Amino acid sequence: MKFKGKAWVVGDDIDTDQIYHGQYLPLTDPEEMGKHALEFVPGKEGFVNKVSEGDILFTGKNFGCGSSREHAVICLKYAGVACIVAESFSRIFYRNAVNLGYPVLECPGITAVVSEGDEIEVDTDTGAVTNLTTGKTATGIPLSDVEAEISRAGGLLEYIKSQG
Repeated sequence: MKFKGKAWVVGDDIDTDQIYHGQYLPLTDPEEMGKHALEFVPGKEGFVNKVSEGDILFTGKNFGCGSSREHAVICLKYAGVACIVAESFSRIFYRNAVNLGYPVLECPGITAVVSEGDEIEVDTDTGAVTNLTTGKTATGIPLSDVEAEISRAGGLLEYIKSQG
């Protein structure tokens, strides 16, 4: 899958409570959940008022650490973030993203290639990341074959249905 959009950048060890705070757990409408994405990340308090549909989130190491809540993935999707490219993901966030059919790409060294506001193109199938603003490139680690099939199907439940 290919994505093109403006880069948003956050640092290392951003936990699920910063991505989607526990006080919002009673919300069940994904659209409402999206209104609170990254609200507790220092410097990104107004993120949802600035992000545009199709923008791309770039993160440091260990993105999505903390609790296992799927809400952290859902809120980013419904905030308009097309995909996430990270130096590394926590295992549970990564798995939740794949299982929900949300595009993610692990790309060590990516934070040296991208600055906030840059125009970026990401190909999650090949791992290619191109900074259209600076011309810099990086190559990430594409999803495994099964993970890619799950993602393309729209998530684990849809994948299971498609397998009969």
